[in-house]
Amino acid sequence: MTGSPDELAALLDGTGYLPDDGVATAAFLALRLGRPLFCEGEPGTGKTSLATALARALDLPLVRLQCHEGIDAAQALYEWDFPRQLLHLRALEAGANGGLDPAEAERSLYTERFLLARPLLRALRERCVLLVDEVDRADDEFEAFLLQVLDENAVTIPELGEVRAADPPLVVLTSNRTREVHDALKRRCLYHWLEHPGLAREVAILRRRLPGVGERLAGQVATAVQRLRQQDLLKPPGVAESLDWARALMALGRDELDAETAGRTLGAVLKYSEDTDRVRTQLDALLA
Repeated sequence: MTGSPDELAALLDGTGYLPDDGVATAAFLALRLGRPLFCEGEPGTGKTSLATALARALDLPLVRLQCHEGIDAAQALYEWDFPRQLLHLRALEAGANGGLDPAEAERSLYTERFLLARPLLRALRERCVLLVDEVDRADDEFEAFLLQVLDENAVTIPELGEVRAADPPLVVLTSNRTREVHDALKRRCLYHWLEHPGLAREVAILRRRLPGVGERLAGQVATAVQRLRQQDLLKPPGVAESLDWARALMALGRDELDAETAGRTLGAVLKYSEDTDRVRTQLDALLA
């Protein structure tokens, strides 16, 4: 347990993640109060990276549950390995010579040997950082199921009994706000909205994550990305795109960003043809 937000910020900094005061305080309170941390914001603001950095800073395993449309409890919690169960049953039948006890055979099928633990069950069994990524992509039914698991820190497997977390995980939920997550889930969490970093912090992130990048190139990339975010783009670039752009320029042996090179490498920072077409006509202003 860290003693203060500043101490946690220093630990996160040691992993290469540069938190602002708000992020460090929210993460510290989630740890201290034992509450899930609900992180919302635009794509590329470092929500997923925060969970990864927390796991590294606290020396805990990271268990990730990637949400998507149609995800259900079985995919998140556990499933039985039916092919192996079937092979086991056939082996029992072959060796029983007609004397197979049905009740004993059934009991042997539902043991840990055939249990496939999915992320939520794994997180209840060991102290970890549980990342529930892009929870806004799941449907209402899964959200209600998740709410129950987070409330109780326990699940019941009918064939085996209750599994309760001896040491509940640190839970980080992320949302890109493609839909509104229900208030019932948010009320059980500490909430933090993540903004894109300011210019100085983005330069610091580039210099930290890419030790070989020069100060001039890092400043030019960060400035250009900051200006791109102010435009009406289909997908404004996040920090990940800033890093990709700087890596691309370094791979080309560039130590500064000019209009010609920017035009050739826009695919590293913009992901829609409509955005690249629009920006190509404004490269001089972008780099001025």
